[in-house]
Amino acid sequence: MKIGRLLVILAVLGCFLGAVDRLEENRRAEGRQQLETLLRRTAVSCYAAEGFYPPDLAYMQEHYGLSYDREAYIVHYRWVASNWLPDITVLER
Repeated sequence: MKIGRLLVILAVLGCFLGAVDRLEENRRAEGRQQLETLLRRTAVSCYAAEGFYPPDLAYMQEHYGLSYDREAYIVHYRWVASNWLPDITVLER
């Protein structure tokens, strides 16, 4: 009987840890998506205000107050031309 209880407790614990892991994974994915959306909105705001897309992330940081956690995310910002929306990709570290 004690082995049965132990197995039930281990099964419940395993389910709990799995749920916590999925919640953390969803939180990270949502954070990545929010940063990507913020970068696009900032680029579009720059275009609307100044008539060109920002040439790099430094421009958005200096002129629009953009900041993000560089320890958590890698941002690929590829500027093509002043009138084309840059290619923006955010990856988790």
